[in-house]
Amino acid sequence: MPKNRSGGGLTATQQAAKFLGVAALSGVVLAGIALPAAGALGLAAKGTVEGFDEIPANLKTPPLSQRTKILDSKGGMLAMVYSRDRTVVPLKDISPYMQKAIIAIEDARFYQHGAVDLKGILRAMNRNVQAGGTAQGASTLTQQYVKNVFVEEAGDDPDKVAQATQQTMGRKVQELKYAIQVEEELGKKKILENYLNITFFGQQAYGIEAASQRYFSKSAKDLKLEEAALLAGIVQSPSRYDPVNDAEEATKRRNTVLQRMADVGDITRTAAEKAQATPIKLRVSKPKNGCITAVSGASFFCDYVRKVFLTDPVYGKTQEERAKVWNQGGLTIRTTLDPQAQAGVQDSIKSHVYKTDKVATAVTLVQPGTGKIMGMGQSKPYGFGANETQYNYSVNKDMGGSNFGFPTGSTFKPFLAAAAIEGGRPATQMYSSPYEMDYPDTVQTCGKPWVNDRQYHLENESESEEGPYALKEAMAKSVNTYFVQMLQDIGMCPVSQMTDKLGVVQGDGTKLPQNPSTLTLGSNGLSPLTMASAYAAFANRGTYCTPIAIEAVRTADGKSLPVPKTTCSQAMSQTTADTVNTLLRGVIDSGTGQQAGLQNRDNAGKTGTTDRRLNAWFVGYTPNMSGAVWVGSPSQSVEMEGVTIGGVYQDKVYGGQVPGPIWRDAMTNALNGLPAPSFNTIDIPDPPDNTDEGPGRGRDRRRDRGDGNDPFPGVSIPPDFLGGNNGPQRPGNGGTKGP
Repeated sequence: MPKNRSGGGLTATQQAAKFLGVAALSGVVLAGIALPAAGALGLAAKGTVEGFDEIPANLKTPPLSQRTKILDSKGGMLAMVYSRDRTVVPLKDISPYMQKAIIAIEDARFYQHGAVDLKGILRAMNRNVQAGGTAQGASTLTQQYVKNVFVEEAGDDPDKVAQATQQTMGRKVQELKYAIQVEEELGKKKILENYLNITFFGQQAYGIEAASQRYFSKSAKDLKLEEAALLAGIVQSPSRYDPVNDAEEATKRRNTVLQRMADVGDITRTAAEKAQATPIKLRVSKPKNGCITAVSGASFFCDYVRKVFLTDPVYGKTQEERAKVWNQGGLTIRTTLDPQAQAGVQDSIKSHVYKTDKVATAVTLVQPGTGKIMGMGQSKPYGFGANETQYNYSVNKDMGGSNFGFPTGSTFKPFLAAAAIEGGRPATQMYSSPYEMDYPDTVQTCGKPWVNDRQYHLENESESEEGPYALKEAMAKSVNTYFVQMLQDIGMCPVSQMTDKLGVVQGDGTKLPQNPSTLTLGSNGLSPLTMASAYAAFANRGTYCTPIAIEAVRTADGKSLPVPKTTCSQAMSQTTADTVNTLLRGVIDSGTGQQAGLQNRDNAGKTGTTDRRLNAWFVGYTPNMSGAVWVGSPSQSVEMEGVTIGGVYQDKVYGGQVPGPIWRDAMTNALNGLPAPSFNTIDIPDPPDNTDEGPGRGRDRRRDRGDGNDPFPGVSIPPDFLGGNNGPQRPGNGGTKGP
């Protein structure tokens, strides 16, 4: 911290008073060591101190706030975050030139005096009286260190900082007594080390290591003589002697330090003159603070990690406690993000969707069986400018997501199928599945039955989609009427119970409402992370694992902190999961998701496109990776017909047509070189008399708006039908609105 240099222009009377005050203060210091009270020296008046001996002599030194490193799963740096950019280093890792320079310019008699340099006080006092102002200070490095401790403890609270730096007699006496304690307990070498680590060097750099990296892009142990002198000179006034903004003034100050080092015998005159003649050669590293600076497109994942830390009780019982640990920093956080998977996500996004497009995409990859988030990215980068956003489209609202998530369309149908199979319906289950139909008069829920009291109507995407259908073909073609009949058959309660077990909640964190539009057509908003994690349970033979982002946390002193653990539970039987795997393989093999298929490894998935093509999805998986891709307008305002996405004109966007290839390319790169295990599948025979296409059984595989076709044309849907998100809405947008 810069020392106070104020006080110029004092009158002779004021100078005399100041002389007496300093003399009295010197007496206090001496008296405080042996005498019972300082009040006898007239310092017990209000605004000073009640007595030197009454001041607590236990200076509690808080741990220094430092930068936190956020790493990927392989140890690569993702980002550094900090309230104060500081890296604490031992004295042995600080250049001897730096040690000598700071002592020479700030406290040349550091190794000769105690906590207080009385000789220095008298010398400075005499010099100041002669100058008619404050020409020279007298604080020792120990006193300066104590003041910096107060400032560090104050943090960013302006009132506390003001109290820590107030220039009152009481504060000075308090600093002196603490300085005595520090000298006794730490010794000179440790005080010097602490001072160099706590001091502010300007340009957001706290401590010598951060300063050395900021101005010279090198470690403090490698500082040359002229570089060390420059940094030592900054301390007195970081703004005035800032070499980035005023090289001339900084050079003058550096040369003063070099001259002082020669005067006290730390270097020769020749060395000083040579260094003084050397031009300042900066190699500035700009401050990189926060998730906005994260590499590999991981800014949103980094921010997700931050929110996990600040909300998980494992890091403190209260929000305040967790924030204190985070702001204190000095942590090394190793995350679950896999660099290969993340690169696959980013490369695929850049290839298919531009940040300047009217629509956006978000991609999330999760590892089945562990819940580890392996990749997370989106086309709108983290920022505050045009085509940038602070919303993370992959996660729920409380973790930085956009309002209530995005309607998922037909990607919801596998949850309904899983509930039906788990309840005993066979994989060959058939329903009449007409092209159009009225919604059932009533559908059972976990409570009061849902009643179709307004005669809501439903139809499939194409008139050629007319049953009867069995489950496998209905899933491949995403036939609306089939799944509504299935919902009528089993009721909504089993579906609601299944989604609860799979961690499926709305984007605002609330439970899914029990209504046909939500539990059949996916009309309510969900996040890609929610969908990827739920589908991972199919890949994991029915076991759902909650998503996690942090693998290990270590403090600055090497202590390991606990981390949030995934919670795994059996959401469905292995047989049910194996059946769903078989069904969703059919979507890729011969259904709406053919453009998403991976080469040379088992994969399965489901397409989805919502009403008015506001959202398009593909959610799919292999036995060792699950991924969800959403494409749409965050504001839910762009109908994806006649739009250009990633430089490619799209007449009509379907889930398998745009999100599918994004998923394919991301997964291909993420899984490159990894094992290719196989699913446990079952044999689902074709039902009798349902193997030929016949009249009215069209095979337009691109069609996937079975989940997005407005089943009630021209009808305003009441809130209770759509879960009450936002008043009457058309089923398909579910009332959700993005940022």
